[in-house]
Amino acid sequence: MTPQTSTLKVPGASLYYEMRGSGPVLLIIPGGPQDAGVFADVAGYLADRYTVVAYDPRGNSRSTFDGEPQEQDLDVHGDDAARLIEALGAGPAYVFGTSGGAQIGLNLAARHPGRVRALVAHEPPSMMLLDDPSPSLAGMRDLHDTYRSQGVEAAMQKFFSENSLSEGPGQDEAGPQDGPPSFEPSPEEAETFARVSGNFEYWLAHGVMPLSLYRPDIEALRGRPVVVGIGEESIGQPIDGMGKALADRLGSKRAAFPGDHMGFAPYPDRFAETLHLTLRGA
Repeated sequence: MTPQTSTLKVPGASLYYEMRGSGPVLLIIPGGPQDAGVFADVAGYLADRYTVVAYDPRGNSRSTFDGEPQEQDLDVHGDDAARLIEALGAGPAYVFGTSGGAQIGLNLAARHPGRVRALVAHEPPSMMLLDDPSPSLAGMRDLHDTYRSQGVEAAMQKFFSENSLSEGPGQDEAGPQDGPPSFEPSPEEAETFARVSGNFEYWLAHGVMPLSLYRPDIEALRGRPVVVGIGEESIGQPIDGMGKALADRLGSKRAAFPGDHMGFAPYPDRFAETLHLTLRGA
């Protein structure tokens, strides 16, 4: 399904977003350096039940700053998401955020509760809620230091390797490989990966530490319709502990999603159905 695309002017930036389908609004917030394109397949599977709106968070891809790049600020991101929901004019929205996008969703739900019908926070890196966040924080500081001393490529190789993530289209979900791609990416997938790759430096320079150091407002979120999602293949990993810490403090539900941290990529149909069922039960 070809999306309807548009931009929304917000203070200091312009937000690019894509809209598909009909029904209640479901806002999708990508994580880290990702943009709306990584959710094209998931959005297609949900478009018969929702008006699916995915956007590029400011600083990523087609959502540009008015001036020089700024350090990521979760309050600014939360305000951006609230303004986008308001501009859609459909009342409170269902919200799905993954990774750093889940952190944005938590900020949105805490500071703009009237804009959120229900939130699914998928694998939020809420390390500040761990009993001892110092090992996780040390790892992110090491990643940031690697970027500063060795550059983008070395830092991203470290990130992909240490988190068992794929480097892009053409790699299977088990993680980075030295061999040739297992399949030929479509032109759309290749275009999306090129855009996302172009965001790596901004994320490393301005996003890694703010997203890692963010502490969700538990008091504001407690009692709100928030579900914490975790990938079935992430159980036992550090990100699982972060999600459990958040869910325990909120007293909220946890939901199992297909795959790992990037499960929406290899399993878009199953991921979409799980998200739909989770929202219905939120």
